[in-house]
Amino acid sequence: MDEAARSWWKEATVYQVYPRSFADGDGDGVGDLAGLADRADYLADLGVDAVWLNPVYASPMADNGYDVADYRAVDDTFGSMADWRAVRDALHERDIRLVMDFVPNHTSDEHEWFQTSRRRGATADWYHWADGVDADTVAYDATDEGPDGEAPPNNWRSFFGGPAWAYDDEREQWYLHLFDPKQPDLDWSVPAVREAMYDQLRYWLDEGIDGFRLDVVNLLSKPDGYPNGDPDDPFNGALRLVPNGPRIHEYVAEMHDAVFAGRDLLTVGECIGETGVDEAARYVRPDGDGLAMIFHFDHVGIGRGEELWEREEWALTDLKAVFDRWQTGLEGRGWNSLYFNNHDQPRVVSRFGDDEEYRRESATCIATLLHTLRGTPYVYQGEELGMTNPTFESLAEFRDVETVRTVREAIEAGDIDSFEAVQEGVNAHSRDTSRTPMQWTSGPNAGFTAPDAEPWIRLHEDHRTVNVETQRTDTTSVWHYYRRLIDLREAHDVLVYGDYENHTPDDEQVWAYTRTLSETASRDAAHGRAFVALNWSGEAARVDPPSAFAGTEATLALCNYSESPSPATVTAYEARPWEARVYVME
Repeated sequence: MDEAARSWWKEATVYQVYPRSFADGDGDGVGDLAGLADRADYLADLGVDAVWLNPVYASPMADNGYDVADYRAVDDTFGSMADWRAVRDALHERDIRLVMDFVPNHTSDEHEWFQTSRRRGATADWYHWADGVDADTVAYDATDEGPDGEAPPNNWRSFFGGPAWAYDDEREQWYLHLFDPKQPDLDWSVPAVREAMYDQLRYWLDEGIDGFRLDVVNLLSKPDGYPNGDPDDPFNGALRLVPNGPRIHEYVAEMHDAVFAGRDLLTVGECIGETGVDEAARYVRPDGDGLAMIFHFDHVGIGRGEELWEREEWALTDLKAVFDRWQTGLEGRGWNSLYFNNHDQPRVVSRFGDDEEYRRESATCIATLLHTLRGTPYVYQGEELGMTNPTFESLAEFRDVETVRTVREAIEAGDIDSFEAVQEGVNAHSRDTSRTPMQWTSGPNAGFTAPDAEPWIRLHEDHRTVNVETQRTDTTSVWHYYRRLIDLREAHDVLVYGDYENHTPDDEQVWAYTRTLSETASRDAAHGRAFVALNWSGEAARVDPPSAFAGTEATLALCNYSESPSPATVTAYEARPWEARVYVME
């Protein structure tokens, strides 16, 4: 294997921290940086190599920090710059890198840039401003948020519900917000906007961080003329017309050359709605835009309908087809990110596993997949415990702006009768399903905050049995399995760099694949082949190894039904419900 192809971020396991819900250091019910610093030993014990930290910038918190009012300040909710530097130092002292979440597409409407822009000052053209149109001449509904008889510039819908344009009385024009009205989109066609954003990125690099997650980076370039979208589309075209706009690769490549070039960074771009491998390759291939990897959305759409609460039937072969497409499609062209959970996605055990009878087994089986494919695995806080979706009993229990606004608008429009009518679906897909507090202990407030504090969002109902304290004392727990998985991937180059081949693409129970290094790396004489078999079901299933591996002497390096590696011969066997096995061989 070419040593030049190695990168620390390819070999790393990244742990995502959603600070509001991770650990509360001051006892006010909201997670903060002091709480994160106090848990640095925990992250080191788990064995992760990097932390992706969700936004902690100064913000009015309309979207939990993704509405940035000052890119160079820490919000009081989370502490101070001194607290942030303490986190950085605590992680670096334990050889854990720090990746910051950066929001380049939009700011808060309380940012100085927007306030100056609405007054037509020095930043007058930094946002997408446009005049409205005569409401009598368009086929889409006018909004009561603008002047009488005037409709927004086009029919796009915000991803959070409602029109994607808001009228500003001071400027007497409409501004674009693909998300909340308090998140106006920046106009990246303006050179001064791009340079201002590059300055913010450089600021944090000068503070010693190790990379960035770039929020909705593929939305930066808007289509010329703001064309109307298909009125039958739930977003009226916004999700189809805006991603990967006409100048997007120019902007991302320029960002790389101006800021990232010559630095050893993890740069991962969130590409909302992205399902195309060829388009993704343009961001990450060696002669492309320069990103290390992207987050695509191809697999997280499985089982979801057009509305937040709608669910569809899915099959294991659907999931395999997506992962196969990305594993083979980016081979030789770029690097994959591997994730199921994050702050915007429901808990994977509830979504693709079994959160009742086989919670532990399905959690560890799914984890085995992500840590034995080609790409960088991302672990979202609580995933290493096998946390599941909570059950919200009323709309008042939700904190997510997207969930609350979408359901309320549907009720007002008469599309649904009540929250109760869609409760099951909302509980399955709301972003809040993954945002309940981290479960540290079986004690009051799960050890997340002070016993007498009120957490900013309700605790999961199972926190007394599913928590760090309990699982660290149980060597058969999900937590200990994650620890072994991380060690296993670190020990065997084949699980990082080996080629992938799926041997059961049409099987609805068994997912069996091999990883093969064309040339064994010299770093530690690591094994050059691996065979991974997953029974993705609650029933027993027969596993037949591929002929090239059958009868091979190997090490059963990991199995979620046993604790210790053991010598083995690769033969057919009857897999138990949700059983995962990883064999490695010379």
